[in-house]
Amino acid sequence: MSSSYSSPLAQELAPGLLERFERYVRIESTAQRDRTQSPSTPGQLEVSRLLVAELQAAGVDDAMLDDNGYVVATLPATVEDAPTIGLVAHVDTSPDAPGAGVEPLVHRDYDGTAIRLPKGDTVLDPADMRALADKVGHDLVTSSGDTLLGADDKAGVAEIMTAVAYLAAHPELPRPTLRICFTPDEEIGEGATLFDVERFGAFCAYTMDGSEVGELQDETFTACEVTLTIDGVDIHPGFAKGKLVNAARLAARIVAALPQDRLTPETTDGREGFIHVFEITGDAQHTRVSAIVRDFDDALLHEHVALLRATAEEIVGAEPRARLAISVHPQYPNMRSYLEPFPEVVEAAERAINAEGLAARRTVIRGGTDGSRLSAMGLPTPNVFTGGHEFHSVREWASLHDMASAAATIVRLAEAWTQDDLRAAATRAASAA
Repeated sequence: MSSSYSSPLAQELAPGLLERFERYVRIESTAQRDRTQSPSTPGQLEVSRLLVAELQAAGVDDAMLDDNGYVVATLPATVEDAPTIGLVAHVDTSPDAPGAGVEPLVHRDYDGTAIRLPKGDTVLDPADMRALADKVGHDLVTSSGDTLLGADDKAGVAEIMTAVAYLAAHPELPRPTLRICFTPDEEIGEGATLFDVERFGAFCAYTMDGSEVGELQDETFTACEVTLTIDGVDIHPGFAKGKLVNAARLAARIVAALPQDRLTPETTDGREGFIHVFEITGDAQHTRVSAIVRDFDDALLHEHVALLRATAEEIVGAEPRARLAISVHPQYPNMRSYLEPFPEVVEAAERAINAEGLAARRTVIRGGTDGSRLSAMGLPTPNVFTGGHEFHSVREWASLHDMASAAATIVRLAEAWTQDDLRAAATRAASAA
């Protein structure tokens, strides 16, 4: 194992962290869209039951799985009068790529060349992945090439579990009361839906759900999902002249009429928003178009939704026998405005990252986390790096070195919240609220 870790603590945590991570990713826990229960899939419960057992074995006696699939636990404080701090990660993986039969592969002491995975003709090429090119000497974890890895967010789960077990075994280390929660169905926007903020009882929380080492994110997209349902008139194609109204072709015309050189994920970056048509299902009689719409600016988000609506209404409206239904479902808000009144929350994370020997970097998330909705629900929750990359794809990979840095950062974060100035700031903020 390479020795280029961010600290001796990170190096100490790495072996156990890897064992946990490999154990968790092997359990299929893909979320299912259009869920009818929480969690949406039984594999998430399998992961969660395992986590409860491991927490209890580590001495976290109150660890439990509630009726909605949330794992909740408490690690008591070793320092009095410190605020209660939350740690959050999600157990589900994205339905955007296969999640069954994950076979984690460890590539020791990465040499900087392309990694050819044994299945799916999948290649991880540093020429195309800037982050990968920076990981020479790291131990990397990938899937076998035909599934996602599950670093999003089982890397975060493993990091929290590793740090909590370490803190439980070292009561001499300063820490506040830590509340732990592992959520279901984050990938389909439901991770915070049944989260009981009042029962959780924390002053603030941190999602371990970021990517590049050192990242600290206090701003996300505002997001919604738009569904277009088109009803046509179906008939045998041999007798269709003047009678057939093909819903599938109307859907295709709508998608083709949307901007192609802007407002798409593949043409935007930074703070630019987009309309992403991710699924078209149906037939000539009935077709559904599903899209996600994202922007950091709420006014621009509304413009994007209006554009999608107007395009659909114009195309379907030109055929009087067709019918169109449009639903707009808010998914999560930009967390920035909810975090700004609590600058000490982000400050504590910056201190922890820097204390681990890393450079803390505030960035925006071109996506969302449970923290987006939790912040709006009254629990300020920024996002911290995990060391995973290429999420939602068979190219997903993670650096064990960076994962270990994330676990060590959690230990540093616990200590940061026992420092006098942060404790005082939390007391003032709680009093003002």
